[in-house]
Amino acid sequence: MSEAWLDERALRYLDRFDASAAHLKRVLRVAVQRITDDRDARARADERIDALVARLQQSGVVDDIRFAGTSARGLRSRGSSTRMIRHRLRAKGVAESDVDAALDTIRDEGSELDAAREFVRRKRLGPHRPAHERKARIRRDLAALARAGFDRDVARRALDADGVDDEPVD
Repeated sequence: MSEAWLDERALRYLDRFDASAAHLKRVLRVAVQRITDDRDARARADERIDALVARLQQSGVVDDIRFAGTSARGLRSRGSSTRMIRHRLRAKGVAESDVDAALDTIRDEGSELDAAREFVRRKRLGPHRPAHERKARIRRDLAALARAGFDRDVARRALDADGVDDEPVD
């Protein structure tokens, strides 16, 4: 677990995936754990990892703001709710201020309703189901949208977008 090994491992990971600083540290620490059980070696590797990630941040290779913005735009284009985007960015170790900045940028690019409609289209819910299944599956579709982080009003509007009857659901 030399410094060169960590450098190579980090750059190989970053070549395939964009990552936040916290996530890259996690990935490298897991790689070290797979190699050794020695606590002293792990502690030395942790110090090297912190220094390596700091160096990568200074050079601009690792940039949490860029990562958050890119991830937020990608998630939104695939129909993710603001809640889900916030959750996923936090899970990747992005600071709350960077998450808020990323969410501010995507608010200009599309609404929550647009994202819900994309989710409905991708999952073939509501108006994208065969006509004979729509009414019977409305609760299931609303539940799927709720689990994806959309509020009830947005979910109803997304499902009703293409002329589906608006039946009361309790």
